[in-house]
Amino acid sequence: EGETVNCFGLTDRGVSRKENQDSFLIETCDKASCQILALCDGMGGANAGGLASQLSAKAFVNYAYHRLSTLPVRFSDYPRLMQEACEEANGVAYAYSQFGDNLTGMGTTLVAAIVRRNGSGWVLNVGDSRAYQLHRRGLRQISRDHSLVEELLEAGIITADQARTHPQKNVITRALGSEETVTADIFEVNLSPGDRLLLCSDGLSNIVPEDEISAVLSDSR
Repeated sequence: EGETVNCFGLTDRGVSRKENQDSFLIETCDKASCQILALCDGMGGANAGGLASQLSAKAFVNYAYHRLSTLPVRFSDYPRLMQEACEEANGVAYAYSQFGDNLTGMGTTLVAAIVRRNGSGWVLNVGDSRAYQLHRRGLRQISRDHSLVEELLEAGIITADQARTHPQKNVITRALGSEETVTADIFEVNLSPGDRLLLCSDGLSNIVPEDEISAVLSDSR
C-alpha cells in the first residue's frame, strides 16, 4: 500500500474544431485508497455533446466516489460498482437528451478507471475513447473500441492500415445517452512501479501514432 499513484489531466481543442467536447475528472477516494478517473468525448450538435460529456464524467465519478466512501474496506467487486456508475452516467445523459430538440442525439463515449494504491485497477469503456498501459515491454491497448471499423477489423474485412484511414472511422456502435441502457466492457489491470495508464479520446489516438504516444509517455516525467 506504500506506492503512490500520480494523476494528471489535459484537454485541448486542437486546431480544427471550434469547440472541445471532451471532459475529464480525477478524484481521490482516501477511504478506499484509490483514484477514480473518467474521460468522455461528446457527440451531438450545438452544445449537446459537450453537455453530455460533462454530465456523464461527473455522474460516473460522483457515483463511484460515494459508493466507495461508504463500503466496507474489504470490498472487492469493483467491476459491478463501475457498471453501476456507468448506468448512472448513461441515465443522466439519456434523461437530458429527452429535454428538447436541440439535445436530441446527444451522447458521449466514456473511458474510466479505478486504480488502487497497490497498482491493481479496472478500466471501463463505452465507445472509442481508449485506455493504454505503458510498461517495460511497451504500449498495450487495454480497451476495445465499440466502433464500426473495429467490427470490420475483427471480421477480417479490412486491415489495420485500412482502419486508420477508413472514411467511417468516427462511427461508434455504443455510446452513453443514446439508449435507456448501455453495456460497458470492463478490464482488469495491474500497474507496476513506473507503469503509466493513459485514458484518451480519439482526438489523440486518431491523430498520433502509437509509437509516438509510447515515446512521449516514456520520456515524460
